[in-house]
Amino acid sequence: MSEYKAQDYKFGQPRWCPGCGDHSFLSALHKAMSEIGVAPHETAVISGIGCSSRLPYYMNTYGFHTIHGRAAAIATGAKVANPNLTVWQVSGDGDGLAIGGNHFIHAVRRNIDLNMILLNNRIYGLTKGQYSPTSVRGFVSKSSPYGTVEDPFRPAELCFGARGNFFARCVATDLNAAVECLKAAAQHKGASVTEVLQNCVIFNNGTHESVYTKEGRAKNAIYLEHGKPMIFGENREYGLAQEGFGLKVVKLGENGITEKDILVHDAHCTDPTLHLKLALMEGPDFPIALGIIRDVVAPTYNDSVHAQIEEVKGKKSYHTFAELLETNETWEIK
Repeated sequence: MSEYKAQDYKFGQPRWCPGCGDHSFLSALHKAMSEIGVAPHETAVISGIGCSSRLPYYMNTYGFHTIHGRAAAIATGAKVANPNLTVWQVSGDGDGLAIGGNHFIHAVRRNIDLNMILLNNRIYGLTKGQYSPTSVRGFVSKSSPYGTVEDPFRPAELCFGARGNFFARCVATDLNAAVECLKAAAQHKGASVTEVLQNCVIFNNGTHESVYTKEGRAKNAIYLEHGKPMIFGENREYGLAQEGFGLKVVKLGENGITEKDILVHDAHCTDPTLHLKLALMEGPDFPIALGIIRDVVAPTYNDSVHAQIEEVKGKKSYHTFAELLETNETWEIK
């Protein structure tokens, strides 16, 4: 049992719009941290710029509200300099995938031991409603009054394209499932990416409406669990099966379909092909995948850096600056 409570990680009074998904996510993060049990003084929460990036102000941990798009870079420095520190990096879809997109993919590629949280509401909320890198094609906003003519980034594609080893997805209003995703992200050694689906009640309300309520998730989502068959539906009457190189939705009991025909989720499979297919499913033909989609062990950047330092130090004949000076020819001037 953890000696900490959610209250131990709380600080201040959040200043977000009433109904903002950031409130729900913050509660999930406090609860997850208490169950993980890492002390507040051994934890750092680092953010960029945006509504979600105010989050460090409401954490009773070390925190750093950095500059736009640079949260991953600064979190990397914090983790490599102090590998014993548990680092949470919090970004919105604009901060994390637009100006911060390059930092995002390289932090994932390097497999730095960061808990990377992407709060995705498909809008720039702090600057009052411009479309973001995850806004859908045709989305009408203040910066796209006639609709966007771009296809959006899909965070899972970026994560897997950068050779990511951990990807999870949850909904901000789904407290228990969000807590489980955050705990799994923290337990994963390496770069973990957790996409949190949330609405911006002012500028993009309803963007994740199909799964934002408990009833909606029962109809339109599938909770993936390692080692368990991929079954979903209000009465668990549907499942996912393989069809060629793709997936198909089948109904249990129809055409002789039984649970044996349903795919079993393997989050630890090193081949990301099926993980990506699951992460990219969308309605109305497929359910939206929630839970731990990928969780694979691989060497971390920070561990490798410190191992290399120790290896090089062991081969050197000097270990201090004074010894370094003595390795060369020296003389005294009198």
